[in-house]
Amino acid sequence: MPLRPQSFLYAVDPATAVATITLNRPERLNALTFQVYTELRDTFRALDREPGVRSVIITGAGRAFCTGGDVEDIIGKLFARDAAGLLEFTRLTGDLIISIRQCRRPVVAALNGTVAGAGAVIAAASDIRIAAESAKIAFLFSKVGLAGADMGAAWLLPRIVGLSHASELLMLGDFISAQRAAEIGLYNRVVPAERLMAEAIDVAARLARGPSVALGITKQALNEEASMDLASAIEWEARAQADCMRLPNFREAYEAFRAKREPRFE
Repeated sequence: MPLRPQSFLYAVDPATAVATITLNRPERLNALTFQVYTELRDTFRALDREPGVRSVIITGAGRAFCTGGDVEDIIGKLFARDAAGLLEFTRLTGDLIISIRQCRRPVVAALNGTVAGAGAVIAAASDIRIAAESAKIAFLFSKVGLAGADMGAAWLLPRIVGLSHASELLMLGDFISAQRAAEIGLYNRVVPAERLMAEAIDVAARLARGPSVALGITKQALNEEASMDLASAIEWEARAQADCMRLPNFREAYEAFRAKREPRFE
């Protein structure tokens, strides 16, 4: 059965095999609820093997991408939880990030506006970040008395922007502009708002035309090699690449080169 989440919009373009998730609480700046967290986690888990989907876009409706946990629907209710209940919630938020990183489909974040808190970590967990010029970003956790190390931010961010920039972003919790985010490597590119979705769709469609198994292995390598030494990483890649060489897409790329045409990857 096709995916039918209830707390956000979901659509698949059969022509490109690109799935688009649109956070759809614009009146609340797409703040997250318990239901949204749960459905996002479950959707990304399902997208790992969903037929007819080869890449994913996540974006927001209105003037924000996502401003983190909803103050009333989540934060206010957390004060009524005991230690076990709080840990259950923080593990849920982390499970969402794991589901994005373990989804073998490339994930493109189309950041249409303000990116904050949990929304910033969702963006960081995506494979490619394309932002509108209005998409300021902040890892706000320290501003509300919490550790900047939340949902994997302290693992993801240094790998994207380096330890120095990550320390500043996570400890101060300040907003930076989209242009500054691009300067430090947090955003891959910044475009005018009216071009955002066209740019994201173009990138996602290019990824969807690529060799899906090989791209999934690339994402797995980026996840796993962080804990390896160089020799172990080279051995891991040697085995993975040898496996890829046995797949039809390697032969297809060779035949396409000989025929002077674009490859048609499975």
